[in-house]
Amino acid sequence: MKTGRQSRLIFLVLAIATPLVVFQSGIGYISAADTAESTDPSLVKQVETITCDNTLVEPKSVESDSLAGSVTVQAISSEPVLSIPETTTDYDNQWALDKIGIYDLWQNTTGSWDILVAVLDTGIDSNHEDLHGQIVDDINVTDSSTAQDIHGHGTHIAGIIAAKSNGTGITGVAPDSRILNVKVADDMGRCNASALAKGIIYAVDKGASVINISVEIREASPELEKAVNYAWEMGSLVVAASGNDGNDSLVYPAGYDNCIAVAATNQNDGLAVLSNYGDWVDVAAPGFGIYSTLPDDGYGLKTGTSFACAYVSGMAALLFDIVVDINGNGRLNDEVRAAIEAGCQKIDTDGVGKGRIDATGTAAHLYDNS
Repeated sequence: MKTGRQSRLIFLVLAIATPLVVFQSGIGYISAADTAESTDPSLVKQVETITCDNTLVEPKSVESDSLAGSVTVQAISSEPVLSIPETTTDYDNQWALDKIGIYDLWQNTTGSWDILVAVLDTGIDSNHEDLHGQIVDDINVTDSSTAQDIHGHGTHIAGIIAAKSNGTGITGVAPDSRILNVKVADDMGRCNASALAKGIIYAVDKGASVINISVEIREASPELEKAVNYAWEMGSLVVAASGNDGNDSLVYPAGYDNCIAVAATNQNDGLAVLSNYGDWVDVAAPGFGIYSTLPDDGYGLKTGTSFACAYVSGMAALLFDIVVDINGNGRLNDEVRAAIEAGCQKIDTDGVGKGRIDATGTAAHLYDNS
C-alpha cells in the first residue's frame, strides 16, 4: 500500500516538473515568442532562448564614435511628408510613434524604395493587408515548408518597421521602405547561430541597408560574429534585441560591437518588463504593449525587446535615406548609427546606453550639422 502511494506521488511530481524543464529558458528556443501579448505584467509568458556552445571571441570595434558631432543630411523640409492621424485607423494604439517623436524625421522622409530592411525572424505574412507589396523577396533557411509566418512574431516585427500608410490598421516607422523576409526561425520559433549567420550574409548580399534581428542567442558564436562584422564592413547596419531575461546577461548578436543592442522601455520611459540591460546595451526603444500586425490580417499587442529593436530598425531605414557619407568611406551605416545614438533622450533608467531613441533629437542633431 505504501509503495503504491509512493509511485503515484512520484508520477505526480514528474508530471508537474516535466513541462517546467522542457520550457525553461535556454533549451532549444529563441526569444521569437517574446513576452506577453497583453500589457498586463501578470500575463507575461516565459521567454524562450537557444543556447550555442561556442567559444567567446573578441568582437571588432565600431567606428561610429568619431562621427557623433558631424553627421549631415541631404535636405531639410518644414512640412511633414506624412500625418498619421489622417492615414490610419489604429493611431491611438501606436503610442510609441509619439514617444519617439517620429514626425520630426517624417518632415524629410518616410523611407525609400531604395532602402531594403531585412527582417531575420519567423517569416512574414506577405499577404497581410498592411504588408502586401512591401516584401520584395524571401528566403527560408529553416526546415519549415514555407517562408510565410506561422508563428506570428516576424509579421509583428515587419509591421512596426514598414506597415503601409494606407488608411488601414497601422503605419510603420518607415512605410515607404522595402522588406526582405529572411526566415531564420522555424514555425515553433526555434533558431540557431548558424542560421542567423547565413541569414545575415544573405541579407547583405541582397543589398539590405538595415538588418533587424529580434532574436537572442545565449552563447557567443564565431560564425555569427563574423557575419555581423561582414555586414558592418559592407555597409549594412545590424540592429538586435538585448533579450528578455530581466538582467544584465550578455546575449548575441546584440553583444557584438558592430551591432546596435536595444533594450525595451514602457510608456513612462521605465525599463519594460523582462528587458535586459547593462553597460553593453547601446540604446532603448518602446517595447511594452506594442500594437502591430499579426498573420491573417490580424493585429495585436506584444511586449519585449524584439519590438523595441524594430523601432530602431525603422528609424535607421529613414536615416539611410537622408544622411550623407561625411567621412568618405563609401558607406552610410556609421553615419546612421552615430545619428541614432546622438539623438537619444536621456532617461532615468540605468543600463540603456545612450538612452531612449528620439527622432526629434536625431533630427535636431542632423539639422544643426547640415
